[in-house]
Amino acid sequence: MSNRPMNVLGRSQNTHVENLNAYQVDGGYHVHAAQVRTEDKSLYELLQPIEDASHTRDRKRSPPDSACARGTRVEVVKKVTTWTADSISAGDEPHILWMHGYVGSGKSAISQEVCVTSERQDRPVASFFFFRNAGDRSKIWRLATTLASQMADMIPETETLVRAAVKAKPALLRQDEAGVSLQSRMQYLVYAPFKAVVQHRTGVRASAPLGGPSEEAVPGVTTIPALSRGPFLIVLDGLDECDNKDEVQELIEGMLAFFDDNPFIPLRVFITSRVEQHIQSHLDVPGVRLDNLVDHCSDADITTFLDVLFKNEIRRNPVIRAYISEHGEWPSLNDRRKLVQHIGGSFIFASTVFKFIMGSTAEDGSSATPMDRLPLALKMNPGLDGLYTQTLARSQHLPHFPDIISTIALLEEPLPTSGIAELLGISTYQVVNVLVNLQAIIQVPGTDDMPVTLFHTSLRDFLTTQSRSGRVNSCIVNTGYGRSRATLNANQLLHMPVDIQRFI
Repeated sequence: MSNRPMNVLGRSQNTHVENLNAYQVDGGYHVHAAQVRTEDKSLYELLQPIEDASHTRDRKRSPPDSACARGTRVEVVKKVTTWTADSISAGDEPHILWMHGYVGSGKSAISQEVCVTSERQDRPVASFFFFRNAGDRSKIWRLATTLASQMADMIPETETLVRAAVKAKPALLRQDEAGVSLQSRMQYLVYAPFKAVVQHRTGVRASAPLGGPSEEAVPGVTTIPALSRGPFLIVLDGLDECDNKDEVQELIEGMLAFFDDNPFIPLRVFITSRVEQHIQSHLDVPGVRLDNLVDHCSDADITTFLDVLFKNEIRRNPVIRAYISEHGEWPSLNDRRKLVQHIGGSFIFASTVFKFIMGSTAEDGSSATPMDRLPLALKMNPGLDGLYTQTLARSQHLPHFPDIISTIALLEEPLPTSGIAELLGISTYQVVNVLVNLQAIIQVPGTDDMPVTLFHTSLRDFLTTQSRSGRVNSCIVNTGYGRSRATLNANQLLHMPVDIQRFI
């Protein structure tokens, strides 16, 4: 047998081969390909869920990097988790809770906390955190497979039924063009398996209350262990971040129809989003409980949030500690009060302002300390636009700024600094040089192989809206393809090479 390297596939392109065994024998090749049967694959391999869509994702790599600071949002989280844990006792009780709020009000942080609390209390929870311009996480066609995979992990009794559905209808695993509707995907992969297990293990029809006469009439039935502490919870965060508006409406319609037919099914759905017409028109109905997050955004929570941030930074920052040793408490009680009033209940604004105040002197090239920046933060225009403008101005004079910012704003899937550099045909250090001053609004990882992400998708809206970003937007839109390999304005997208287009 020869040890010479083999070129079995010749000049073929975009070729995918599974379980290929190739042997080179003098005189030619002997190739044996074994296709793994569907029944031999794990459910995870079959469904291929989106790993970074759930609450268990690495939030540093896959935004939003949102979590409730200790001592904040206690009441609203308690309100939601109490609802999710309650058994379904009435036929007209809403199975869906829609919490809506403005940009930066902390919706994703609350969703994260609700998921974590449910797990801590041994209650099953599946989740999908939508995020705009994050590949399949901004689309909806893999929602059903992702939820089904999580459900089978927590309620193993559903796995056989999910497998049976896939075997009977393989098109459930293919993309939209396969002709399978979103409602069908959810029905076959999530609702039907869950309902069947509930009926089989409890002897209770989904249209009858659990614990009623039907359960007593079936000898030897047992409850589902995973549901012993409360209903199965599905959390859908950032539904407004999904690109597929028609499918979002279809999802809601199918969900409402399922609960109408199964009023006592032990399943609850917690949805968060901004108020958008295609969502509100379908969720503002009798079968849905509504909650406006504005009613839960208190100055007390913002005060606690800032206290935690300042306390941690003081412990780490020797410059601040030296200042306090000489001048006393910082920030003063009066400055903290002014800061809370200036922030006006927006957690994303609070977080971004704090990052601005704590910006490293080495990063921005100035001699400003956090103590110098605090008065500047108090003079910023309330809201995020003023902060975005002021922060971006810190790097706007640097080489490649328009190319780098426009790339980050328009990429469909985030790239690491090394990937952005390769796409633009520049050095990685030049990308880092621009981004290092923008860490109040852009999450810059510590290594070159982790993706650069936005702290909040409102920055993308800001960058792509001329009326809001003004000169920054003009600088981005006017970026010329002749000067750079990455021209990302709308008029030139169609003329870009395929190797660049695939990222957008």
